[in-house]
Amino acid sequence: MLWAFPVFSAWDFDRLLKLAQQRYAANTVKTVAEMQQLLLSSKTLPEADKLKRINEYINRRFQFVEDQILWNQADYWATPLEMIGKSAGDCEDFAIIKYMALKDTGVSTDKLRLSYVKAKIGGTNSTISQAHMVLTYYSEPDAEPLVLDNLISEIRPASRRPDLTPVFSFNHEGVFAGSGKQPSASIDRLSRWKDVLLRMQADGIDNKE
Repeated sequence: MLWAFPVFSAWDFDRLLKLAQQRYAANTVKTVAEMQQLLLSSKTLPEADKLKRINEYINRRFQFVEDQILWNQADYWATPLEMIGKSAGDCEDFAIIKYMALKDTGVSTDKLRLSYVKAKIGGTNSTISQAHMVLTYYSEPDAEPLVLDNLISEIRPASRRPDLTPVFSFNHEGVFAGSGKQPSASIDRLSRWKDVLLRMQADGIDNKE
């Protein structure tokens, strides 16, 4: 598709493509080019369509693999380029790449949060739960959030995800306790988030608010 006017992108695709060629196999370069087309063509869509399109593409394109297998570490937060390079990631990586992709298409980060939850395993009546991360979207500050999950491709309101119990969430603005509406702490408390933001910037993704 040819664009008749300049379209701003916080993702420096020239740099990302160069790094993909240097660090990874040819399929990584192809996926970076796909991401470029996806983000550019999504910028003019209504927000609901942006959410659906980004969520479906990322869930379909990448495999879920635990950090211990993928990175030989118990907990590693990958940059979007690192996730593309591996063609896989864990729940944090899915949430991060969706957050950065939607941010680039024009969705305000005020509406987006990376949300840590306790996920019940084996159904809503299960007593077994594990830590999980999803991306949540608030159309308005007081709106019920929509949940973008790598485990379920359908975007559902939080009330239709009784298997998830919110613990805390965060974005560029700060850290939110539970399902709180206002930040309760600075992102300075989240060293992994600050670290992955710095590594993203080195990769060529301008993540400043």
